[in-house]
Amino acid sequence: MSEALQELAAIIEMKQPEAVFASRVAFGELTLTVNLANLHDMVEFLRDDTSCRFSSLVDITAIDHPERAQRFDVVYHFLSMYRNHRIRVKVPVREDDMVPSIHELHPSANWFEREVFDMFGILFSGHPDLRRILTDYGFRGYPLRKDFPTTGYTEVRYDEVLKRVVYEPVNLVQEYRQFDFMSPWEGAEYILPGDQKAEAKSGSK
Repeated sequence: MSEALQELAAIIEMKQPEAVFASRVAFGELTLTVNLANLHDMVEFLRDDTSCRFSSLVDITAIDHPERAQRFDVVYHFLSMYRNHRIRVKVPVREDDMVPSIHELHPSANWFEREVFDMFGILFSGHPDLRRILTDYGFRGYPLRKDFPTTGYTEVRYDEVLKRVVYEPVNLVQEYRQFDFMSPWEGAEYILPGDQKAEAKSGSK
């Protein structure tokens, strides 16, 4: 399988030399790192070229690297049922970059792109209805960014007096505890059943 994927990577790099700047085969899958400017043409090529025929879009997600100038990797997973191959396409993007929508090439990208926008705040140009899909209306922030607080910013509850759902700033009744992540068995002295007998026996010698 890896030899076939290596051969496929060589074919794609030969036919799309300006688009691909890295390729890697690992765990039975081929990963291509592609320039943002060439993304749309690359997806179309992968779908239509006879050596590829990646006709099924499995998923779109993203990875947050806040330490990088190109903060996000937008990641596409495709399946070729004709060739029995899978491929992963990674596109590094800056926080203010617009990623071209591929919904015209793969209609299922519509909801996938909305989910990536909702979770990471990545914008897709040309999307017909780019709005949140998983979080509530008026939700603040992007939950899968690494700088998003675990508590969020707003809590939602039903008010019995007002008889409606209300939004309020998060108010914790107890501050988060500070853990040192030390194992509970480290640095502690425990007396297990029977230990006192062993100590008594050793002391009598």
